[in-house]
Amino acid sequence: MKFNFKMGSKAKETVNAEGEKAFVLTPQMELYTAVATAALNDQFYEKAADKLQRLRELVAKNDAAFVAKLAVYVREQMHMRSVPMVLAVELAKQHSGDNLVCKLATRVVQRADEIAELLAYYALANERKNVKQLNKLSKQLQKGLAGAFNKFDEYQFAKYNRDAQVKLKDALFLVHPKAKDDAQQVLFDKIVKDALQAPYTWEVELSALGQQKFDSAEVKQAAFCAKWEELIFSNKLGYMATLRNLRNILEAEVSAEALNKVCEYLANAKAVTNSKQLPFRFLSAYRELKQLPNGRVSKVLDALEAAVLQSAANIAGYDADTKVLIAADVSGSMQKTISAKSKVQNYDIGLMLAMLLQNRSESVITGMFGDTWKVINVPKKNILSNVDEFHRREGEVGYSTNGYLVVKDLIQRKKIVDKLMFFTDCQLWNSNNTAESLASLWKVYKKIAPAAKLYLFDLAGYGHPPLNVMRDDVYLVAGWSDKIFNVLQALEKGKDAVKLINEIEL
Repeated sequence: MKFNFKMGSKAKETVNAEGEKAFVLTPQMELYTAVATAALNDQFYEKAADKLQRLRELVAKNDAAFVAKLAVYVREQMHMRSVPMVLAVELAKQHSGDNLVCKLATRVVQRADEIAELLAYYALANERKNVKQLNKLSKQLQKGLAGAFNKFDEYQFAKYNRDAQVKLKDALFLVHPKAKDDAQQVLFDKIVKDALQAPYTWEVELSALGQQKFDSAEVKQAAFCAKWEELIFSNKLGYMATLRNLRNILEAEVSAEALNKVCEYLANAKAVTNSKQLPFRFLSAYRELKQLPNGRVSKVLDALEAAVLQSAANIAGYDADTKVLIAADVSGSMQKTISAKSKVQNYDIGLMLAMLLQNRSESVITGMFGDTWKVINVPKKNILSNVDEFHRREGEVGYSTNGYLVVKDLIQRKKIVDKLMFFTDCQLWNSNNTAESLASLWKVYKKIAPAAKLYLFDLAGYGHPPLNVMRDDVYLVAGWSDKIFNVLQALEKGKDAVKLINEIEL
């Protein structure tokens, strides 16, 4: 997000992870960029434990109300789960005297299992080794989680009643929720007695089918085909479940009618909006299916492209009179997976967001930078295949982070653009050992194009951007969600991210 305060233009200088000159962010700016990019997994320049410690320190430096509203913002608008819980627990350690933490805890818990997950993090953050040591719980956190118990029904509790470090039953004993009526008291009693009715979900149906014995592979395949078709036509599969099971559906050889229904669902504008999927989820599905030796894969790939186009349609675009340059960082540090379980890299997220924006801009130059800067022209509609095209060609520019070459090229060609968009981890440096930098060249370019604006889309949140974001029309945006473009639109209207976050009501 951009925090373009009207508070002067001075910013403390520092160095980034490559030893290059960088600028210190305000505590609010640094907390936002760290939170919006936090998977709480090891990154190229920062270990997960180090980032967690930095989040704790930043929470202590910031106003409590801002921290709470930021937690709600990233949970409800950016659809992040883990980091809002971290903020709630860390705020509980720092703040007391009112019901702010109580309201925050109730608000960020939006799934039944998150009650227990929040308590598990509370144990970790407060060095409590087991559930028994959680008896001295923050009073406001306790009240907030008690309120969260009133948000869920038996199906939701049963679906997420897992055998984990902190169980739902443990949570109920710890926070003592007050039942809102007799029916809910019966439900709480069932949690205590481990008597929740097991939910009959599509996962249970498939699991039961998988445990059966079949006379032949053909009979087994036919059985799974029939089950998938039943799930498809009964509308039991939600959007995420459909997205994650496209391979299984294809390999089950469902009918053309069933596959058509799946594809129509994937591409449905309302379904895409309601699904709240992060853009790179579509890319993961796309890449997995591309490898299948199945004659019907192309049909599903087209549906995924249509789905992403629906997602892009909600982004405010730029007309032909607005000249945009999009530069994707493909350096070595960007090629770090966002988690141990994922094949998606920061690089992929940057490309995905870049191609979404490219689709919505009528006059746009796109390219990638590493050792060198290279313009690559791609079609506007094929967003997912464009991402893979960039990914395939990343070696053509090398693996340094010479983002300054983008602006140098514009200066040399006397090319005027209105908006420069850098999708990067912001650890830019000059590997050519010259005095040129993005910061110095940007000042030169502003003399050629005084109305130009530069947007840094920070995909890692390390905290030290290569330019002073308080002056010279430089803006900082952070995050992995397509919701960052809502902030970009707000910036165009002169509203900074602090104001957006502080508009959240608790």
